[in-house]
Amino acid sequence: MILTRQWRDDAEGQSLIFWLATEKGPARVQISQTESVFFIAENDRHRVVKCLDGLVNWRYSEVDLKCLRSGEPCLACYFSCQRDLGFARRLLERRDISVFEADLRPTDRYLMERFIRGVAEVVGPAEEKSGYVEFINPRMRPAKQDLALKIVSLDIETSVTTKTLLSIAVHGLGRDRVFMVGEERKSEFDFLEWAPNEESLIIRFLEWFTFLDPDVVVGWAVVGFDLKYLQERCDALNISFTLGRNNSQISWRVVEKGAQRLFAVVPGRVVLDGIEMLKTATYSFRNFSLENVSRELLGRGKLIHDVDARAIEIEELHRNDPYALARYNLEDCKLVMEIFEKTKLIDFAVKRSCLTGLELDRQGGSVAAFDFLYLPQLHRKGFVAPIVDPQSVVNSPGGYVLESTAGIFDDVVVFDFKSLYPSIIRTFHVDPLAMMADDEFRIPGFLGASFSKRKH
Repeated sequence: MILTRQWRDDAEGQSLIFWLATEKGPARVQISQTESVFFIAENDRHRVVKCLDGLVNWRYSEVDLKCLRSGEPCLACYFSCQRDLGFARRLLERRDISVFEADLRPTDRYLMERFIRGVAEVVGPAEEKSGYVEFINPRMRPAKQDLALKIVSLDIETSVTTKTLLSIAVHGLGRDRVFMVGEERKSEFDFLEWAPNEESLIIRFLEWFTFLDPDVVVGWAVVGFDLKYLQERCDALNISFTLGRNNSQISWRVVEKGAQRLFAVVPGRVVLDGIEMLKTATYSFRNFSLENVSRELLGRGKLIHDVDARAIEIEELHRNDPYALARYNLEDCKLVMEIFEKTKLIDFAVKRSCLTGLELDRQGGSVAAFDFLYLPQLHRKGFVAPIVDPQSVVNSPGGYVLESTAGIFDDVVVFDFKSLYPSIIRTFHVDPLAMMADDEFRIPGFLGASFSKRKH
């Protein structure tokens, strides 16, 4: 099972790095000296060469591909790293030169062109490393695998007064542990481990995490709060936040699409947030607080009495009853794990990745999933995908919505056609390639469009 995918630019060129969970343990795959690619119309060859005259480490090559919309022959432009591709793309677009398929990640293109979706077989010599095996430039091909992933649930408790960590809890793999700042005391709780200060707490937690070596980390707002807070405290204390495999640090990126969203890539491990996963799986709740969701799904909630004032109560428990705080911290981890188990969110993420080819932690991504599945097939038909002009998009009619009647009714019937869009696509053979086919057997569509019954 492919857990994470990244690319790295260095003096030797671009390398693709994949971490996989296998029956024999974690594996790291490195594909070295790869090239990033986009396509241009052959008619733009001379303009492109002139525009990119000062850019080194790129080349173009003739390919047996045409632009889907215009039918013009295309050229492939290869770059030694993704950064250069992005620079060239911006340069050409500023001069109104069309580039095709320039927004694909090199890791995704590598997998999709080999029809690898979620699970891969790695063929080649392996070298034993500390805690994993490593493959350098092996062959990767599609595979099927039913593998039980190693999962832990993570939760932290903090002080709103001192802005520091109070405790970190980890639940799963039969080894529960709570790390807490404070003087060591005798206790019947064998899962509680004391640390003299915040720095020692984090270091001991990272050691324990490396020992557990999970494939998947789950939590509640785990990226936007828990991991972000841990990263901030590590930065403040000059500690390397090596949560990834092979002592790798987290890679952070911010996506600005409406509301700002924070993403964390932990090399070799998948981080799944309970809130985002439930929304992706189309669950709906009055609110998505852990207290509310756990009560609705599990019939029980947090151990804190006043959930709305829990920040104050957490600090009081740390001072006066640290064992109660340890139980509370660990119980939050257990609630999250049980929610994932009851709703089968891990199974959902794995199945979706195997169907779409997207990462296990990818939220949304319907366009990316379409690209992953469709583009390799389109290339084998001899075409590259066109650029979508936002100005040319025409809204299609949706379903008919009845006027509502206000009031309270005893009986309400809801009619809903599940998977309506996929059904329409299959029924009418909706396919960009089918619009290009010269076929006497055509299916009429909306606004004069028609699709081929045989070529799609």
